[in-house]
Amino acid sequence: MISRPAPPNPNQTPPDDTGFWTALLAQENTHSPANTHDENHWRESLPLEAHPMQPMNGRPAQENPWLLAQECMEADEVIRLRVAGHNKGGLIVYWHGIQGFVPASQLINFPQFHIEQQRIHALRQWINRWLALKIIEVNSATNRLILSERASQVRAETREQLLDKIMPGDIVTGIVSNLTDFGAFLDLGGVEGLVHISELSWSRVTHPSKVLQPGQQTTVVVLEVDRDNGRIALSRKRLKNDPWQQIEDRYWPGQFVEGFISNVVSYGAFVQLEDELEGLVHISELAEGSFMHPRNVVCRGEQVRARVLIVSGKEKRISLSLRLGSNGRQR
Repeated sequence: MISRPAPPNPNQTPPDDTGFWTALLAQENTHSPANTHDENHWRESLPLEAHPMQPMNGRPAQENPWLLAQECMEADEVIRLRVAGHNKGGLIVYWHGIQGFVPASQLINFPQFHIEQQRIHALRQWINRWLALKIIEVNSATNRLILSERASQVRAETREQLLDKIMPGDIVTGIVSNLTDFGAFLDLGGVEGLVHISELSWSRVTHPSKVLQPGQQTTVVVLEVDRDNGRIALSRKRLKNDPWQQIEDRYWPGQFVEGFISNVVSYGAFVQLEDELEGLVHISELAEGSFMHPRNVVCRGEQVRARVLIVSGKEKRISLSLRLGSNGRQR
């Protein structure tokens, strides 16, 4: 479902989205075979048998395979390839002598793993399987041939119609189709969009699974549509007002505030003050005396009263203290 929101306030500074695709491509490059230096990866990604350059549509195999790949992608053809290997980011296949890469996020029935060794073990089980795939990216200069099993399930006409229909600023509803360390993929009814982890919430998110689950329906706003590469950038957090706007008008040094402990980490504890607004109590400001870990002082869900030390809307930072003050212990 797509709806058009009210026109944006001309006096409001638009969000800076220039780093979105850069961040996404950086994640893809990290997992791409051409950028992996793990010795085990290269051993596992070697072909299990010869991969001859088979003719495509009766055409001679001597043609430039990169040109064939480009034509195959533009024709939206479904190809069937056997998995030859894997790395930590996905599967290795071969097409006309070119090594191709299928990111795990582009597999249809790949489970979610937060532990890398479990993820690698699961990917190893896909070796020798045959997959129906579509080529979604071709770049001979960087030796990148990216394929997708998910894309093979969508007709070209449906995908193109949706890509033409969706516009930046649209509010759309989708189903979470996959979660990765860097974000959540949403099925928008025949085309997928990505909610980068930085766009899930105004508060800190350690992993997308803390916010969304596979199969969950959620509403998002469209940030950007890259029709040439079939990419849609989405945001969940921008459906809500940015709690960091005018933060200095609501909080100031010396103020006492109440909230609950939302997370405990080795360097301190986070206190949720408002919906999607957290302040940090550094370990040095948790309590008087010495202790082994912040968990020895506070626990998640605990209600606390804290003193504000620093407020910075520009840096999106609120520093808090639970130590003794003029009014005694603030917890």
